[in-house]
Amino acid sequence: MSDFSRLSLNSATTKYWTLEQVIDGCVRTGIPAIGPWRDRVAEVGTERAAKLISNAGLRVSSLCRGGFLTASDPAGREAAVQDNRAAILEAEILGAGELFLVVGGLPDGDRDIVAARQRVADRLEELVPFAAEHGIRLVLEPLHPMYAADRALLSTLGQALDLAAPYPAAVVGVAVDTFHVWWDPQLREAIARAGREGRIASYQVCNLPIAADALLSRGMMGDGVIDFATITGWVAEAGYRGDIEVEIFNQEIWDAPGDELLETVKERYSSLVLPFA
Repeated sequence: MSDFSRLSLNSATTKYWTLEQVIDGCVRTGIPAIGPWRDRVAEVGTERAAKLISNAGLRVSSLCRGGFLTASDPAGREAAVQDNRAAILEAEILGAGELFLVVGGLPDGDRDIVAARQRVADRLEELVPFAAEHGIRLVLEPLHPMYAADRALLSTLGQALDLAAPYPAAVVGVAVDTFHVWWDPQLREAIARAGREGRIASYQVCNLPIAADALLSRGMMGDGVIDFATITGWVAEAGYRGDIEVEIFNQEIWDAPGDELLETVKERYSSLVLPFA
């Protein structure tokens, strides 16, 4: 029998389910952990969400998401800091431990990517003490370069590690998401470095190819070109033993019956990821 003890369902994978439906689905299908998005938590309130998850016997692998730290105007900078502080408090109440940060792209009309990246570093410096005070690890997630303009100026794991470097690994970590980093020729070296530094905070699995809408291009493990055996092996060699989240943005998958989807998640995880983890 397969060991699903490290498997976590990111709530984005079942987009049309409420938080309560995601919780119930995990319980029915034996998935022990959940990675909720903040919008689903907000629908019931953070305190109630924490109770629902705890009462169901599930653990929270991460909270998605904070970030969007590139605003150049004072009001935008302050709004970003306040929203991320709120997200840190939500993660603490949920018992998440890990808060994903999607750092943001270029503000409208802005072309200075160097300055925008510096603002990310500046905002991170502001947030780290607050996160440490509340026992939350900020998780920098590099996104595929096609998202650099509008979602994340961090495109490689190496960039994320450089940004994290000034801070303790227990407070600032990095995510390895196969969809976003599989293409990187320096990936093996970056994963090994992340392992040496103790910074791998999350491993997320999903596939591609790119669809007409790039945002909805993530596919089920096994349905695309990503070599899960190799990347999972590198992550394992780096010493990561935490949860493995399945996070998929895909209209066809979202439209599938939820319980069938979760069984497919388990089958693909069992055959394509678990043997190498």
